[in-house]
Amino acid sequence: MAGRFAPRPTRTTVRGGQVAVPAGVPRPAGAASAPDRVRGWTPQGPLDLGLVLGPLRRGPADPTFRALPDGSVWRSCRTPAGPGTLRVTAAGGEVRGEAWGPGAEWLLEGLPDLLGAADDPSVFAPRHKLVALARHRRPGLRLTRTGLVLESLIPSVLEQKVTTDEAYRAWRLLVRKFGEPAPGPAAGGRLWVMPAPRTWALIPSWEWHRAGVDNKRASTILRAVRVAARLEEAVGMAPEAAQARLELVPGVGPWTSAETVQRSHGAPDAVTVGDLHLPGIVGWALAGDRDADDAAMLELLEPYAGQRHRAARLILLSGRTPARRAPKMPRVDIGRL
Repeated sequence: MAGRFAPRPTRTTVRGGQVAVPAGVPRPAGAASAPDRVRGWTPQGPLDLGLVLGPLRRGPADPTFRALPDGSVWRSCRTPAGPGTLRVTAAGGEVRGEAWGPGAEWLLEGLPDLLGAADDPSVFAPRHKLVALARHRRPGLRLTRTGLVLESLIPSVLEQKVTTDEAYRAWRLLVRKFGEPAPGPAAGGRLWVMPAPRTWALIPSWEWHRAGVDNKRASTILRAVRVAARLEEAVGMAPEAAQARLELVPGVGPWTSAETVQRSHGAPDAVTVGDLHLPGIVGWALAGDRDADDAAMLELLEPYAGQRHRAARLILLSGRTPARRAPKMPRVDIGRL
């Protein structure tokens, strides 16, 4: 029955990385300009593009990510070789990657890792019925590995201590204003490449304010982009060592470093601590304890040592959450002050 009925997306499953990607349909000839590079790849086992690439989307209006009705997923990023645009489609057990721009070759070289080739879900052993059922319903889940640190670090910093709507708005406004149009065709609307480190460093203070970013988060990003090259070197490190390097930047703590290496490294054990909601969700799903704290969450996830991030994602994707008993965190637009 796995996959016969698509689970309905909720706020929690979206946070778990669920993005609706329709079944692929052939693209009409001439519908877009010819790509600079093309690569085909055959994954080992089932692959769900929406689940694998979903964590890279920062909100439904993310200017660097788009999922289209033709079943394609578009992504723009700033690679070590320069800006690039990637279009990914999957059909009949085959994946096709098309890329544009100076970073096209780099993007296609890393396509298998981006789609979870370095991930081994077979080592994961569910210890709870809910986790086993969530895994059964989503056999195409793989952990992505982008090989890029800054593109995950900056939006993670923007998400510190604010609602997701505020963070997504800030990311959208800053990328569109200070980024550059992505190379290649428009994917149902223009894609943008996030600003280069030097451009981030030159954003005036009032533009951060207009985007709703307080001085603490803006200062953390400015400190990070000043050592961007050293942070990108962390891609070659083990996830734990990479987190330690990221946390040398003042303002980057365990929550931010874990959210970053989950995407840049595909780290299966980088569980997010310090989160406002995750401990309660995990505690409720596994023990009926909606008041669980980080210590209780880590104790519940101990049977999944080495795979705690995967277990947490499956719990989020299960959609099992405690009912709200208080208003959600209020949104404060400091740009209006």
